[in-house]
Amino acid sequence: MKSIAGAQAHHLLVATPDAEYGAVLCDFLVVDDYDLERCHDMAGVLRRTGRKPFDTIILDMDLNEPGNMDLVSFVRQQAPQAQLILLFDVRDIEAALEGIRQGAFFYLPKSSPPSDVALAVSKALHLRAMTHTAERYEQSVFEEVVGSSPAMQRVVRLIQKVAPTDGTVLLLGESGTGKEVLANTIHRLSERRNKAFVAINCAALPEALLESEMFGHVKGAFTGATHDKVGLFEEADGGTIFLDEIGDMAPVTQAKLLRVLQNGDIRRVGASTSSRVNVRVLAATNRDLVQAVADNTFREDLYFRLNVVQIRIPPLRERMEALPSLMSHFLRRANQQYNRDVRDFDDQSRALLLDYEYPGNVRELETIVAHAVIMSEGPLIRAADLPEQVQFGLKPRLRLTHERSAVPIPSLAELEAEHIRNTLVTLEGNQTQAAKVLGISRSTLWRKMKEYDIPAQSE
Repeated sequence: MKSIAGAQAHHLLVATPDAEYGAVLCDFLVVDDYDLERCHDMAGVLRRTGRKPFDTIILDMDLNEPGNMDLVSFVRQQAPQAQLILLFDVRDIEAALEGIRQGAFFYLPKSSPPSDVALAVSKALHLRAMTHTAERYEQSVFEEVVGSSPAMQRVVRLIQKVAPTDGTVLLLGESGTGKEVLANTIHRLSERRNKAFVAINCAALPEALLESEMFGHVKGAFTGATHDKVGLFEEADGGTIFLDEIGDMAPVTQAKLLRVLQNGDIRRVGASTSSRVNVRVLAATNRDLVQAVADNTFREDLYFRLNVVQIRIPPLRERMEALPSLMSHFLRRANQQYNRDVRDFDDQSRALLLDYEYPGNVRELETIVAHAVIMSEGPLIRAADLPEQVQFGLKPRLRLTHERSAVPIPSLAELEAEHIRNTLVTLEGNQTQAAKVLGISRSTLWRKMKEYDIPAQSE
């Protein structure tokens, strides 16, 4: 079997109390040019994992007391970057299965020939190499999108520090600054990356429905509860949950969330017992939570639980040097989403985009580019392809006529309403497609249409 290590050695640890089998296994694996070490007890595992990071650890389940279910969890804490391959006694298959549930990569009976173990090692290293390649690509895209401003580089440094931990993070910033994107990035850079990332907008649902969505409910808990429902915290068990617009959460739900943060306990609506979950919580808001605490609309104890690490995301107008990269990024995404081949922006459209102030921040820029891609009729986006607010320079500041008299400036709500109307007209009333272009859910679009009194057209 040819090693996939190439010029770079892969660090491999064989940990088994069976001296004879360990020697045979090492003799077989050494031909693949791995940086190979061997130990026969947990003290040896501790010494070696403390000295260097291993890519793969072959772990005999008999290394501790038989049936010790904490073994895999303990080794994963000592060597979180390593892929674990478990060797188990055929009479103790449950221990191996539990090890897989705790994050081990593969398991084999100790009667397996060394060639099978070597194949598992090869697959583990191949998966690790693919994962690292994907992570490097995601990191490069992330760095391209956030830009190089000092404010955003501080955000990047904070994310890199906090991501590998389980610390609760509070993301602050205006609507549309990319808080969910950064929350997802924190999850992908954490040890929970292979588990679920679940996001919910706390402002989009009424109180009773939000509580049911977060914690689940039992059959008969309320009218319409015809069956048991698993909540998002249970879905995210082992992973990460992102609570967007948490400043709009009702006080009763705040109290239940506090209990989860304190001890991991959740209780479904209508249930008489609680269960425990292991979930990392990331939260975001565009509200001033300190003022909300002072106004008694947000719990002070919950605020301190959430505010372990605070990251403020500056609005796009404070990091305009990132705009060209963002424009290119969203152009590629829109081409892929709508099966188009628009190559670039012409000089006039580019100048308009660089001059616009983006009251809706990065989310608005994404929808503007998507709109332009849909409207374009050639390889370049023209000024006429851009939404009206960009073409005519409607900005959230006072504009003056040549006579120096004030011109009424539309509010942000008026701009949003007009943008929704124009998008619906462009897409001939197709609300599903309009929601995708606007970067919001269908239910949010419906709610905004009702709020702004925008009539529905036949689709």
